[in-house]
Amino acid sequence: MKQLRSLLTTALLSSLALTACSSLSNTLLPVGTQTAGRVQAQAASSAQTNLSAYSIGAAKNLIAARKQSPAPALAARNLSANFATPEWVKDAVFYQIFPERFANGNTRNDPPGTEPWGSKPKLYNFMGGDLEGVIQKLPYLKELGINAIYFNPIFEAPNSNHKYNTADYMKLDPAFGDMNTFKTLIAKAHSMGIKVVLDAVFNHSGDAHWAFQDVIKNGPKSKYWNWYLVHGFPVVQEPKPNYESWWGFASLPKWNEYNPEVREYLFKAAEYWTQQGIDGWRLDVPNEVRDMNFWREFRTRVKRMNPELYIVGEIWGDGSPWLQGDQFDAVMNYQFRETVFDFLINDKTSVDQLDWGLEGLRKRHPDSVTYSMFNVLGSHDTARILSMAKGDINKVKLAALFQMSYVGAPVIYYGDEIGLAGEMDPDCRRTMPWEPSQWNQDLRTYYKRLIQIRNQYPVLRRGSFRSLMRHNDNRTFAYLREDAKSKIMVVINNNLKAQDIPLDLTRVNVPDGNLRDLISGRTLQIRNGQLLAPQVPAKTGLLLEWSPAR
Repeated sequence: MKQLRSLLTTALLSSLALTACSSLSNTLLPVGTQTAGRVQAQAASSAQTNLSAYSIGAAKNLIAARKQSPAPALAARNLSANFATPEWVKDAVFYQIFPERFANGNTRNDPPGTEPWGSKPKLYNFMGGDLEGVIQKLPYLKELGINAIYFNPIFEAPNSNHKYNTADYMKLDPAFGDMNTFKTLIAKAHSMGIKVVLDAVFNHSGDAHWAFQDVIKNGPKSKYWNWYLVHGFPVVQEPKPNYESWWGFASLPKWNEYNPEVREYLFKAAEYWTQQGIDGWRLDVPNEVRDMNFWREFRTRVKRMNPELYIVGEIWGDGSPWLQGDQFDAVMNYQFRETVFDFLINDKTSVDQLDWGLEGLRKRHPDSVTYSMFNVLGSHDTARILSMAKGDINKVKLAALFQMSYVGAPVIYYGDEIGLAGEMDPDCRRTMPWEPSQWNQDLRTYYKRLIQIRNQYPVLRRGSFRSLMRHNDNRTFAYLREDAKSKIMVVINNNLKAQDIPLDLTRVNVPDGNLRDLISGRTLQIRNGQLLAPQVPAKTGLLLEWSPAR
């Protein structure tokens, strides 16, 4: 009787706590506890398709394609017309590192069964990449012009190479190193002017997490039974989990974020790593956290520690509900990627569609967000740009030119700059080759020059953007980046043949002057409002610095 009374008391208190927490968000809490240890959640995840037969990356692409991503719990509130985002992000050139595949700097921490560097990537194999390897390659990144790194998860997560199945948020995965390694990485990166952004997986844990293991072992007697959304006991994982998980993946049980204890645990983890000196958080599938107040509290707590901490959410669609000034600073700009790829890589859309599509994205958000957007051309969840371009280096170069001259922070997925290929996950997670003979040196030189130009000219990072010319038949496009001190004009020939590109600038208020292509050194002139760029090669562009006519 005493044990039953204890269980019922726990259930009642938990139900009251969950209801109180839910009321903060003005949303209905999923159906509460019916018996001790059984929580039934009518969350978006309960109606999700089971995608566990796919890789995580493939599943995310399917979710995005089907528009099945859970809707936010609250409508956008338009809290701030132009809230502050971290200043440093506007000047950032990011480099995304998948730690297990970037560089192996310490073979002593290789997981059992580690395969030779360069082996074919599989869903569950290991190559030995670690943080010591990143430390050793920081000079490479600095020389390339990188000033910010985004890392895929680095916390303890056994039996995976991606580490999205967290077992302990307070520990570094031993295959990547220890805390001394991490502290050395932070110190050396910062000494080189390189910021560090970590990946936070707070929608779900891994099934090896100590709290979930306790639930499996002790069932309704576990003190953590209501940390997850378990439908009954005993816990069943196969063939279908009897608890909420990420899209049917039994290895990724979903947190009950309405539970105050869960919230405090996750916020403490975020605060711990923020205290270690990181510069930002990338949030994994944050739209699947049902209570948007979770992210409001997250922002308050980490920004209190560091107001310049960058918060970027993995949102594949419209990020507006999370970009009102009370949750994220930016989102992974997959909509930018899709719009650019449709025009430059897949040749599916017109110049008008490109320009109007990007204009719509810019108008959707305040400038502080637009100039802080995380502009990806590829990631660990997508096929690599070279493979998407079917090996056409000129398409890759043109997309890179556009990315580096557009508003928002450009992001390079490791290896794209040297022509690393790869289809969908796991193939897009190949090891970084460190033998220069395996690099496309011409592509790497081009990337390096583009980054150098972006770092040199503030107008490309902070200046205004406006279209100057669109020609659908010729597939040519020109736009201007401008600030009080300088002007840079970008002219793109997305045609299969070289062609003259004339521009009538009399109606767009670009004064006569001299132009110098910052890539080739080629010079042109604007006279009487007219510009002719003769025989611009196919699938290339010009990056033209304006100076007054003499």
